[in-house]
Amino acid sequence: MSNITLEQASTIIDAALAKGREMDLKPLTFAVLDAGGHLVAFKREDKSSLLRGDIASGKAWGALGMGFSSRAIGERAAQAPAFFSALSDLSGGKMLTSPGGVLVQNQDGDIIGAVGASGDTGPNDETCVIAGIEAAGLTAAP
Repeated sequence: MSNITLEQASTIIDAALAKGREMDLKPLTFAVLDAGGHLVAFKREDKSSLLRGDIASGKAWGALGMGFSSRAIGERAAQAPAFFSALSDLSGGKMLTSPGGVLVQNQDGDIIGAVGASGDTGPNDETCVIAGIEAAGLTAAP
């Protein structure tokens, strides 16, 4: 199994932070996980609130666990709330359903990790994550 590298993760986060500053967003926090769910890189902007790291990691972890973005998880949870409540229990509460958790694919289409962001609105978090992934020459999985 191929995994995201530290260099790729660093590029993703730095570009995502730059996108957040360009958009004048609230302080952001980013977590990059490898395909096995292990933390590869993490950055938290000054004044980012206490839970933002857990939220960013939870978005990325949920995307890896389900095989699709945290945005899609939220959409599916709205259709089957009891099922996703059970999934939350199974995951020990780690899975979050707000946009901002995105799977990362390499050039061969393999999932090599996921990125999660927290700090602004879910859609804005997601925009920054996708900008970071693209800056690293990788693809945000649909």
